[in-house]
Amino acid sequence: MDMKSHFELLASYNQWMNNKVYEAASRLSEAELARDRGAFFSSILGTLNHLVVGDTLWLKRFATLPGCEAALREVAELPDPESLNQVVFSDLEALLERRVWLDEQIVRWIGRLSEQDLTQVLGYHNTKGVRSDKRLSSLLLHFFNHQTHHRGQVSTLLSQAGVDVGVTDLLALIPNEPQL
Repeated sequence: MDMKSHFELLASYNQWMNNKVYEAASRLSEAELARDRGAFFSSILGTLNHLVVGDTLWLKRFATLPGCEAALREVAELPDPESLNQVVFSDLEALLERRVWLDEQIVRWIGRLSEQDLTQVLGYHNTKGVRSDKRLSSLLLHFFNHQTHHRGQVSTLLSQAGVDVGVTDLLALIPNEPQL
């Protein structure tokens, strides 16, 4: 499997897991979603908002790369997040709408990338203004790993609230291969 195929798998996994997490979260009341549970971003809703903020920041950065502008134009036009803990939407329904839209943008964009695109170096500034220059393939690994990390936190918070997300392993999306 080439590198692009791996990223397509991660984009599909990201979309699949976000659907599962939001479906599970929808079983809780607004008060339970917003309840401070001692997590880094306080609540289930706070953590889900952080994922939308993080994805928006990264996708806006990726949109500056040659060959990525057109595929990510609509994301690039979103307002810049104000902080990593910004509550973009205080209700789950509106947050879900943005999440679904972002996931569609991610899947579509990753599908358009070439192996050559993955070798590009992205120059960007982080939220503290520190400059970095990193290869797109490495940044995509971080991008998808960041989502997995925080979804794991949400999965734990949901479990503590009595809601089971179900199977969360990437393995569930990896097809069986014929034996040689």
